[in-house]
Amino acid sequence: MRGRAGMNDGQARNLPRRFVGAVAVFAVVAAAPGGAEQSVGFNLYGGPGLIDMPTAEMPEDAMLSSTVSRFGDNTRTTLTFQIAPRLSGSFRYSAIDNFITPSSVDGVYYDRSFDLRYQVLTEGQYLPSVVIGLQDFIGTGLYGGEYVVATKTLAPGLKITGGLGWGRLGSHGSIGTLGTRPEELLGEGGLPTYDRWFRGDVAPFGGISYAPSDRLRFKLEYSSDDYVQESTTGAFDKGSPWSYGVDYTFRNGTQLSLYHAYGTEIGAQLTFNLNPRTIGIGGGIDQAPLPIDPRAPGDSADLGWTGDSVRIASARQSLAELMDKDGLKLEALQLESNRAVVRLRNPTYNATSQAVGRTARAMSRALPASVEQFEIVSVVNGVGASSVIVNRSDLERLEHDDADQMLARTTFADAYGRTPAADSGLYPRLTWSLAPYLAVSVFDPDSPVRADFGLRAKADWRLTPNLVASGSVTKRLTGDLDSLRLDESNLPRVRTDYARYSAEGDPAIEYLTLAHYGRPGRNLYSRVTLGYLEPMYAGASAELLWKPVNSRLALGAELNYVRRRDFDQRFGLQSNETVDPVSGRVRAIPEVNGHVSAYYDFGNGFHGQLDVGRYLAGDYGATVSLDREFANGWRIGAYATVTDTPFEDFGEGSFDKGLRVTIPLAALLGQSTRQSNTVAISSLTRDGGARLNVNGRLYDEVRGAHQPDAAKSWGRFWR
Repeated sequence: MRGRAGMNDGQARNLPRRFVGAVAVFAVVAAAPGGAEQSVGFNLYGGPGLIDMPTAEMPEDAMLSSTVSRFGDNTRTTLTFQIAPRLSGSFRYSAIDNFITPSSVDGVYYDRSFDLRYQVLTEGQYLPSVVIGLQDFIGTGLYGGEYVVATKTLAPGLKITGGLGWGRLGSHGSIGTLGTRPEELLGEGGLPTYDRWFRGDVAPFGGISYAPSDRLRFKLEYSSDDYVQESTTGAFDKGSPWSYGVDYTFRNGTQLSLYHAYGTEIGAQLTFNLNPRTIGIGGGIDQAPLPIDPRAPGDSADLGWTGDSVRIASARQSLAELMDKDGLKLEALQLESNRAVVRLRNPTYNATSQAVGRTARAMSRALPASVEQFEIVSVVNGVGASSVIVNRSDLERLEHDDADQMLARTTFADAYGRTPAADSGLYPRLTWSLAPYLAVSVFDPDSPVRADFGLRAKADWRLTPNLVASGSVTKRLTGDLDSLRLDESNLPRVRTDYARYSAEGDPAIEYLTLAHYGRPGRNLYSRVTLGYLEPMYAGASAELLWKPVNSRLALGAELNYVRRRDFDQRFGLQSNETVDPVSGRVRAIPEVNGHVSAYYDFGNGFHGQLDVGRYLAGDYGATVSLDREFANGWRIGAYATVTDTPFEDFGEGSFDKGLRVTIPLAALLGQSTRQSNTVAISSLTRDGGARLNVNGRLYDEVRGAHQPDAAKSWGRFWR
């Protein structure tokens, strides 16, 4: 499979052939609530710039921008993320018409590229902003170029930019040379082109922009790009290094740009902007939380209720009803003279802090006045994830103060040995859903966008709090994922038979499993899953996680035994031997695979993960992931996997890598929900570095209830 971008419970839409690459993200970004007005202009490459050349401007921290541009025979679709205040990255998918190479499809050449920009100097009273950039630094090299650029504000709205470029940014008007630079396009791509960086001819570029208002901006540019490849292999006819254009920014931050480029071409561009860090907290239309009910002086000494079973039962019933109104479930209550322990199940709020805060409010209104200490145990998949301990007097005293003061008075403890058993009669419990689904594949040269649309029925039957039978069945209504071409592979076909599974699996059982979750010891969590684990594999998966409740570090291990499922994705299994449709080679998929993992919270929302082990095809290697998360539930990240599979055996792309964006529905709907959609954009998906897709992996299940994650969203404790 050439690459995949999947949206859970998405909506079908017609996808224009050229607007590919990050199209699923663009749809969500365009439909999202309006962001702040964007003062930084974006160029045809989808990065901060004038028309085709970069500037040294930087968008605000965490800005997510998606750009679709067209000029001449060039269509570029770009996703840019401001990773940190001084660092940004871009992923681009481009299509060039009338570009005749062996890799072109019907005269159209498709290309993936990545950019990085780092601001080495911020603008001051006298000094300009200075940025160093790498363009297409890990691709075929078609857009490969490096630059150093400076931008200075001369007057309100008036900015001047000048820079030096290498690679294609040094191909017109060269003023010198720094060493030799390979110029051929890389057929497989996917590897850092470090042997080209800041080498070869160097040429100046620059321009000026003037914004008479916050909405309008005029731009003039001198380009150092001679469009050598497009002029030689394609139909591009460059008439001049000068280009000019205009940007208009709408109220929601969307930028519309029109250009006259290189003396011969007309161009247009749309840029959608949002900042997941500031887009707002979901739940804006939720009902207001109950106020704390302060005790009257002397009431805390009243212990007359302790032997009154009627008053105890009434307190429990009242607490359950108050929590239920907030979408929370009371699964058990241990009540002592001055202490109460609540077993909390949170199906509503994506921030544990908000669920705990609302539970504490309800406890202040329902429990006898002598109960001073509230202990709230959050359970995930039936096991205690954390124990949050607060004093009732602190709640009464600090309700109208900053949430940080309440956090300083709150204790987080390991819930091992502190979790009350669930009340009888709560289990078994059945939940189910029926919703549309959209599965998207991108980067197949024969058709850059393919998609399936249909219905998905899911159900969870919790036999006990920590033993759950789960299943998902899909029925495709329309689509063409079954037309993905079957490329030759030099490894066992662990993923490249995807088209056969799509063609024959209709309807299909995506998964049908029995999973058990446990707490084998202090700071330890366990999972054992049996059954049809994912669309392609059945078997058994076992996982153990070490995660202290107050620690940023977690360690885990997973071991899997797998058998390949029949292509119709029903109940049958087939041999693990695969036959390549091109070469006829027979290769066996190993039955055992697994990883050891390390997870770390670096702060400022950055989460890192390292997985080392054996992948489905039997190759050994490691996956490095880095995600940035925000208190409102948005999550943006990237990953890369390198194994002992030689790059030439892996095929196009050289190794597995990709981007992912998790969009919390609460941020879009304005109502609290734990549901989210994850859009995954893989530069390529082949057999090397492929990992089993099993549900319920432990780290992301439990860490939300732990102190490092809860502290980031603690402002929602009083919401």
